[in-house]
Amino acid sequence: MAADDFKRGNRKDGQGSASWTRLAGIGFELVAAVGAFILVGYWWDRHFGTGPKGVLVGAVLGLIGGMYNLVRQSLLATRAAAGGSDTSDGDKR
Repeated sequence: MAADDFKRGNRKDGQGSASWTRLAGIGFELVAAVGAFILVGYWWDRHFGTGPKGVLVGAVLGLIGGMYNLVRQSLLATRAAAGGSDTSDGDKR
């Protein structure tokens, strides 16, 4: 295996740079979802004086949404690695 193949993600075992960047992107999306909802909850608390309730609700909503996206993207990546479809509705292309 040449170094150029590794940089392009053309390794024979399928563990090229494209796969780890995709997984890292999924992780960053989870963190961004949680962080964004926490910030919205913090703004809600400051604006309406509701204490930590907005931050807690924001954290829960961010975790739910982020985990939903993480599971959905993981299933799509698994299907693509197995030669299946890249669509979210399960239709073969």
